[in-house]
Amino acid sequence: MGEMGGSDSGPVGVSPQRSVLFAQVINAEPRMSFDESGLMQQPGAKGSVGKVFLGDVARAALRSMGTHGPPHFSQEPGFDEQTWNLVCSTEEVEMSISSRHYWGFGLFSRCFLNEIVVEGSLQTRARCAMDIVASLGRNPWEPTRVRAFERATSGSMASHTSSWEGLISVARESMSDDIARMQDSIRKVRGIEEGSEDLLDSAEESLERAREALADNNAPAVDRALSRASGMVLRADPRSDLGSMERDLLGD
Repeated sequence: MGEMGGSDSGPVGVSPQRSVLFAQVINAEPRMSFDESGLMQQPGAKGSVGKVFLGDVARAALRSMGTHGPPHFSQEPGFDEQTWNLVCSTEEVEMSISSRHYWGFGLFSRCFLNEIVVEGSLQTRARCAMDIVASLGRNPWEPTRVRAFERATSGSMASHTSSWEGLISVARESMSDDIARMQDSIRKVRGIEEGSEDLLDSAEESLERAREALADNNAPAVDRALSRASGMVLRADPRSDLGSMERDLLGD
């Protein structure tokens, strides 16, 4: 009923250079604008020539990239402000997002899906996928209309699930390795300096927070906890410049 044409490629998760992910849109907000060249702007910005409903998925996808250049609409919305294509990039990754309805003639926000194509290193793509899911707080590959979603994306629900979960698994493994390396660093520093145990205990507590965040697939929280732990280890290690400086300041 009022369905758009299907995707040519279907979902692609873990692959050498490129991932293709499909996501169910739930909320059409935020509403943005764009200028004559197609650059996305805040609503009401000077030079705006049109409006667009970005949607919850695209907003989460752009945030997952971290600091990025201004998104550019390669296909600007017309009468339907929720049908568009945009591209955005960083030094590490390039992302294109398209929005289209796949059932119900696009009368409701839940009639729409986003196709997200990400090119770059596998670790970066995996991190983007994990961040999108964490930001949305739901599984974006679970659609409102299963059969229509499968037809529109040329992919079964099993393939959609595996494409997203495969990337998330890669991201989790990478962060788990980071936690293990930090744990090893703490172990190596223990016993070197008698007065450093409190700092190392604090580092251990931060690692526990990192593990809890990883269990929730909260990658930004993992990063923050690892950063705190790393700082504590550097301060505790008398062989590091930071540790040596701190001891000089304390008069040790």
